[in-house]
Amino acid sequence: MGTRRFGLLAIWAVFALAGCGDPIESQLEARAERAVIDPSGEAVDGLTVGHRLMEAGEYDLALRAYYRAAGAQGLTADVMSAIGSANLRLGRLGQAEEGLRQAIDLDETFAAAWNNLGVVLMEQGDYGQARRVFETAFALDGGKSPPLRENLRLAIQMMENNVYQENINNDAFELVRRGGGRYELLQTP
Repeated sequence: MGTRRFGLLAIWAVFALAGCGDPIESQLEARAERAVIDPSGEAVDGLTVGHRLMEAGEYDLALRAYYRAAGAQGLTADVMSAIGSANLRLGRLGQAEEGLRQAIDLDETFAAAWNNLGVVLMEQGDYGQARRVFETAFALDGGKSPPLRENLRLAIQMMENNVYQENINNDAFELVRRGGGRYELLQTP
């Protein structure tokens, strides 16, 4: 419950600071507000608006829309996953990881949240944990998603390359000259 209260306070703080922007930010806000109305004239929820803004590459605005969705819908797995994904696109890996882990805590069967968490872990260089996370996402998805399959393949490849490179100690090798201009590479104990 304390986390929810903190999250709501954070959302309130974002809205309180929203009025302190410059003219360009006001124009972007107006664009985001236009995205709230569907062509049929119906209001669209913040999650849908955020998804549209993510597709348009407007990650800051998408994050704000997701915070509005959190205010309206609560901190659901969908909302937390979306917030984590927006933070990932903004390069805020710690915040992205936190949001995605919260989404998974709320719904352990949410394959997209597992996948995005794997992406965060890959970005952080934690290939082993990323592989385990992608394996979970792959199992939950039933192997239907080609991008998820590719992410798992990359994590396995990176983990194997990383293990191979970590096991090589270049200082443990010594070049020794043998007769006749021949050199041998020997491993020292």
